[in-house]
Amino acid sequence: MMGRPDLDGIEITVPGSIANLGPGLDTLALAVQIYLRVRIASVSPSQRGSLEFHFETQAPHQENRIETAFHLLANGRSDFPLIQLEVNSDIPMGAGLGSSAAATMAGFRLYEAVYGKQSNERLLTAASHLEGHADNAAAALLGGLAVCCQKQNGSLAAFSLPWPESLRLVVLTPDITLATHTSRAALPESVTLEAAVSNMQRVLLLVQSIQSGDDSLLMEALADSLHQPARESLVPGLNSALRLSHPDLLGVFLGGSGPSIVALARKRCDYIAELIAESYRPLGIPFRTSVLRAHNPVNAPFSAAICCS
Repeated sequence: MMGRPDLDGIEITVPGSIANLGPGLDTLALAVQIYLRVRIASVSPSQRGSLEFHFETQAPHQENRIETAFHLLANGRSDFPLIQLEVNSDIPMGAGLGSSAAATMAGFRLYEAVYGKQSNERLLTAASHLEGHADNAAAALLGGLAVCCQKQNGSLAAFSLPWPESLRLVVLTPDITLATHTSRAALPESVTLEAAVSNMQRVLLLVQSIQSGDDSLLMEALADSLHQPARESLVPGLNSALRLSHPDLLGVFLGGSGPSIVALARKRCDYIAELIAESYRPLGIPFRTSVLRAHNPVNAPFSAAICCS
């Protein structure tokens, strides 16, 4: 039987996310303050086993991942009423900002609203089944800087660390899309031991830098040897952005599988956005820039702030 009869008016809010952060391929992702919102507009108990969606902003290009995720957990169950849903999203699709993972997690949260709370391990394992990786989903579920690991039995473990409030993400998003499966197809089937060790070192350095508030090694910690070099041909402007240098620019990396490009800064964020924009304009591709804050777990401690104007 359905776990909750009082579904009318329930609102589900899921953050976007930026995965990898340079060296943390399929390991790290950060939840950010752009959101997918799903509201249960009405429930019709006289009709059963159906979801109806009204997309008030952008509709999915193909698959409705919210619906797919709900039915994955439902596993054939239809003992729920007709639910009509309104969907709004700030997260651009196909931009490397976690739109698919947010939709997946929204579908899981909808299932929980109907049938009751599920374990994080079940949700992350199911998300990995849908997404092929669980880093974005872990950030969407947990908030903050999510660290995830596929265990030897195939299930997923993840935890979240707070992200410094003052450390902002300056994001350049081109007016083009890059399908995740296309971007992943560009990855090499094998890598050298040297490249693997380099990335392991930098993941640890990055996590320590973030938690300690020491920015001096962030530029080095964000360097990647595994996926960004393979994706440069698919992501216009990435190569030139990675070479940018300025005292207030703390590092640059590819947002997830792209094509968004992300920089870290604590101050003069508008200037850093313009710096990246200048390197991108010669390509002639329309784009937009934004300055994002992290979506941290509730009650997470923050490191000391240097405000970013």
